Order: sequence, then C-alpha cells, then structure tokens
Amino acid sequence: MSIPQSGGGPIERHEQLAEYLADGCKPKDDWRIGTEHEKFGYCKDSLKPLPYEGERSIQAVLEGLRDKFGWAAVEEAGYLIGLEKDGANVSLEPGGALELSGAPLETIHQTCDEVNEHLREVKEIADKIGVGFIGLGAAPEWTHEQMPLMPKGRYKLMDAYMGRVGSTGTTMMRRTCTVQVNLDFGSEADMVQKMRVALAMQPLANALFASSPFFEGQKNGVKSYRNYVWRNLDADRTGMLPFVFDEGFGFEAYVQYALDVPMYFVYRDGKYINALGQSFRDFLKGELPALPGEKPTLSDWADHLTTLFPEARLKKFIEMRGADGGPWRRLCALPAFWVGLTYDQTALDAAWDMVKGWDAETRHKLHVCAGEQGLAGEVEGLKILDLAREALNIAEAGLKARARPGSGGMVPDETHFLNALQESVASGQTLADEMLEHYDGDWNGDLSQIYTAYSY
Repeated sequence: MSIPQSGGGPIERHEQLAEYLADGCKPKDDWRIGTEHEKFGYCKDSLKPLPYEGERSIQAVLEGLRDKFGWAAVEEAGYLIGLEKDGANVSLEPGGALELSGAPLETIHQTCDEVNEHLREVKEIADKIGVGFIGLGAAPEWTHEQMPLMPKGRYKLMDAYMGRVGSTGTTMMRRTCTVQVNLDFGSEADMVQKMRVALAMQPLANALFASSPFFEGQKNGVKSYRNYVWRNLDADRTGMLPFVFDEGFGFEAYVQYALDVPMYFVYRDGKYINALGQSFRDFLKGELPALPGEKPTLSDWADHLTTLFPEARLKKFIEMRGADGGPWRRLCALPAFWVGLTYDQTALDAAWDMVKGWDAETRHKLHVCAGEQGLAGEVEGLKILDLAREALNIAEAGLKARARPGSGGMVPDETHFLNALQESVASGQTLADEMLEHYDGDWNGDLSQIYTAYSY
C-alpha cells in the first residue's frame, strides 16, 4: 500500500483538486511504466508467515536488502517499514507481504529486468535466513490470527475501520496479493478513454491472472478468491465505477467521487491522525472533527486518493488493479498486457470498440464471473476465454506497433512478455486451474506442496 504523499501546498480553490490530477498529463514520449507486485514471506521449515521482528522476519529481510544492496531505510516511529533506491521503493503490506513499487521506466524490458533483479536480491537475503516468498492472489493456508499486523499507523487505523464495513476488509489487508501496473495519459480525453478500457477489461485481467483457488487450507470454490475479497470489503471505495462511462466524465467527476469516499486519516508530523469515516468535503471547509479549523493541503488530497480502491484507480497516472499476484513470468506479463492495450492509439481504439457496447450490469457480471470461473466464465453470451483471446491479440498488435527493442536490439519488441498469457488462452486454463489439477493429482491433497512449486 501507499506511503505518505508529500510536496503539496495549501488547497485554496476547489479547482486545485482536479488540477492535481490533470498535472499528470504528459506527452507520449514521456509515458512510463511502473510495475508493482506483492508477495508473501514464510519460514521454510514451518511454512508459517513471517513475523515483523526476529531472526527470520520481515525486518530481517529489509535489513538484509538495506545492508547488502544499498537500499535506503524508510522508518516510522522507529520501525523499519520500507526501503528506497533509484526511484523504486520496497514497502510492507498490512500482513507483512513485501511489495516492490518499481521506478517509472520506458520499456517492459526494463521493468522486467527490475523485477528480476529485485527477486534475485530478495532470494539471496531470504535463503540465508531460511525464508521463502510466494506470489499468489490469496494466502493458501494461513488464518487471520497467524498474520501479524505491521507496525504502521495507517494500518492500525484501517484495520479498525475494516472491521466495521463490508465483510472481508481485514482479509484483504493481511491475506491477498496483487501485481499491478501504473500507466500515464496524455490529456483529459486520453485519460477518459484509458479509464473506460481499464475498467471494462479488468475482469479479463482478473481471469487471466487468477491464482487463488485455495484459502485456509482448502479449495474455496472460485478461481480468484482475491476478487471475492475485494468485492466485499467496502462498497464506498471499491468496484467498477459505472460513472466513468457517463457522458461528460473527466477529472472533476473523479474528484466528486473521491470527495464522497469517507476518510481514513490525516498525516501530520510523522503520525497518522484518526479521521475514520469523516468527510474531505468538511476538511475543505475547515470543519474536519479530527483537525478543527485546519484546512487540507494537496498532500492530504494525494493521501486521500490512495485510500480509494476501485479496479482502476486515477491519480496522476492510472493504476490497473484487478490481477492476482503470481509467478515471475506473470509479473512481466501484466504490464505487457496493459501497455499493449493502451500505449498505442490504434490498439486503444480497438480495445474501446471491443467493450463500448457493454453496459454497467454486463461489466459487473463479468467482474463477478471472472473471479468465480476464470477463463471458463460466460456472461450473456460473452465467453471470457474468447474475450481474453481478442484482448491479447489487440495487446500484441499494440506492442508490435510500439516496437521497443530489448537485449541490445536482438529482441525486436515486447510481445514475448505476453507468452504466459497466450499459453493460458491456448489451453483455456488459468494458473488456478493448474494448481487445482496438481492438488487433486500429484499433490494428493497436500497443499503444502504449493510452496515448492510456486515460490520465487
């Protein structure tokens, strides 16, 4: 999850809220790719999740990365909670999952190199202390009580609030992982088209990347349990955002949506101040109960935007948020999928033509169906497997049109990063289907074998 935002001065005009988002507009030559992925750490001998402190712990991994590989420490209240280096950061999810938020890079070749280097560093430190890491959409065996809450003020507040709204918020915080990519836009109109494509196609990404068919040691009956968790945690701040498809949608419409989402906190002097359930609209008037008489800064607005969790999230860039975490090939495939669909105008137009006839109900049904059935799902005659195949064809054409070479020019473009997804479409099987086959077959119902088979 996000770290505190900074650098924004006082909000003196309402228009500044939309202007903050509009400041993300960039010429196409400056568009970048920022890949993020989360992974669960565990003790190799016991297969139990890592505590924050101790010989085998999240803190030990962070200290190892800091000392061995030159990452700079990020601390909160005396606790080591993250690392920074070269435009990237390593942070902690609430239950201790380790997240790499990659630097904004020009090509998928570069972002995949970054992912691989990070995983190599993590593995070197982890192997020394008997720790492993695995990327799946949901923790396959661990209970809520086994997952420690990391020592971050933001998480303490969120944990209390999640217990009062929805039904799966604390599960999301502790026992789900994702891979996502952050992408740029050139103008308000470009943002609108990309947000609509992003939301409409998010179910296809969820189906292609589904990797969470187990929970608390048994089959859970769906292909992406993470999808189920996110659909049931807090209706105020999650979902498919139907208003994005309304005529006239733009930066200001997103501002109005964000202002209606209840607040979590205000960050002041290194501390998180409880503003749970309070209104940013009241904050703008100087009437926030948590800080009477004080008005917000743009940093407060930026922080608030990080507490919205829709399937595609708008900040000064767009976050594609619908995919389960997975093995390393899929960490590179996720940015390839979305860059191919959105960074070439012909591909983006084709993607919009594909989805523009779907209404809000259809998009919602696809979202639910993708999580439950993966590529085998069908909604109103729309077969998710066929839709995924069509989307991949568009993405492949978009990557060919980008023609960004790698390996010193030996690789002509970025299309090979889609191979893992092409294989899924060819077989009709998600990673979840593969895992279920192993569970019922050569694993003989022994779910502990998932760690050997799928760890980094």
